[in-house]
Amino acid sequence: MSMAVGPSGGQSADMNVTPLIDVLLVLIIIFMVINPPQPKGLDALVPQPPPPDQPKNSDPSRTIVVQLIDRGAGQEPAVKINGEDITWDNLQGRLADIYKTRAEKVMFVKGDDNVPFADVANVIDIAHAAGVDKVGLITAKIEAGG
Repeated sequence: MSMAVGPSGGQSADMNVTPLIDVLLVLIIIFMVINPPQPKGLDALVPQPPPPDQPKNSDPSRTIVVQLIDRGAGQEPAVKINGEDITWDNLQGRLADIYKTRAEKVMFVKGDDNVPFADVANVIDIAHAAGVDKVGLITAKIEAGG
């Protein structure tokens, strides 16, 4: 409320801000309804167990599994690609050779229970450097079919 000081009967230039605030609140609500926040997440790639009526290894050349085998405390784990022994130095080159002609660049990493996760992360980094788009992890439970 305001009180006029001076001669009465003159024009008043007081602005009524109540309708302006109402309009702004309605606009805020409209923009919140139109543009709701979209949840962002990471895509997870998990290998699915084969159907029971299909043979377990119907096309072994299609699926690439890099396996890390624990050799004991203080030693670097052994590396295998689909059962073929390979050294850490040759891993990136071998993966690049495998995936250079493939359209679907998916690989799975399987590590023994005692292998440090740093070694698994190192294999994932090497795979991305070799051109692999998606890397999945195989656990003992998934491998058992559960």
